[in-house]
Amino acid sequence: MLSLLMKTEILLPTRENIKRAAKLIRAGELVAFPTETVYGLGADGLNSTACKKIFTAKGRPSDNPLILHFANLAQVERAAKILPAAEKLFAAFCPGPLTIILPKTKFVPDAVTGGLATVGVRFPDNDVARALIKAADCPIAAPSANLSGRPSPTTPQAVYNDLRGKIEIILNGGNCQFGVESTIVDVTSPVAEILRPGAVTKEMLEEILGEIKVAPSNAAKPRAPGMKYTHYAPKVPLTLIETSTPDELEKIFRREIKNLRAENKSVGVMASHELINNLDAEKIFPVPYGRRGDLKSIAANLYESLRTFDDLPAQIILAEGVDDNGLGVAIMNRLRKAATLIKA
Repeated sequence: MLSLLMKTEILLPTRENIKRAAKLIRAGELVAFPTETVYGLGADGLNSTACKKIFTAKGRPSDNPLILHFANLAQVERAAKILPAAEKLFAAFCPGPLTIILPKTKFVPDAVTGGLATVGVRFPDNDVARALIKAADCPIAAPSANLSGRPSPTTPQAVYNDLRGKIEIILNGGNCQFGVESTIVDVTSPVAEILRPGAVTKEMLEEILGEIKVAPSNAAKPRAPGMKYTHYAPKVPLTLIETSTPDELEKIFRREIKNLRAENKSVGVMASHELINNLDAEKIFPVPYGRRGDLKSIAANLYESLRTFDDLPAQIILAEGVDDNGLGVAIMNRLRKAATLIKA
């Protein structure tokens, strides 16, 4: 029962509250904090017992690796071997929404890496996150601060809704800037490989490193978060509709809404303002995620839009896909993982 669990507070990131959160981290407890991508659920990244608490709180499979968040390169050198390609990426994109896979040292527990010989390293571009890491004086292991499989949280309230009673403190940094998790790139092979797309795109990485491979997202043994398990799913089934033209898209949505309503299904629509404006709003539960083609806005709103349906009586969600290039690659990666069905 909730009354038997701890009290969870959403606190402004004052100096005193950050000190209090850092003290909890050092004591082996969990704290939720903002980054520029999504909110993270943090623990001392070199404390195996503390990191295991992350998996328990989230209901996360133990072979799904965690990412270590750092404040400076000196911290990284204790946890990972810094390769030449990583030095180039650090200089170009860090701090920022990029995670780099490197060989780990003996100081990083298997609870962080899922038993792998590598570890994900990241420098968050968020003042609250950096202040917390510095105050804790340790790398902070942090996946998204949500229940495993659910849409990642981009607001403190979303964290509270999922983890109330399981953690003591949520540092309130407002809405996250990017809204999708960091790009993950593995530089331990001669040709670097994207394991998870994000705001740092393939094209941006190629400008620094040259040729870049893209790993399949359904690996049997995940080398990074987001590679194996169901992610980002709302509480009701989601059908993702992918097509090339706005006219064709509108035809498909009208057909699907008509068919679902004939089955007495209440229909939610997560789509661009342009598409929703052309549909009959009286027959759907509309949740616009941004203007068509404004990928930054769509990415920033994506998870909160999915979570909006938690409070609507929709029995199925129809979602509009975006162009699968640039930042759209990351958006479509999340939508495809959230989808129960994909239609073209």
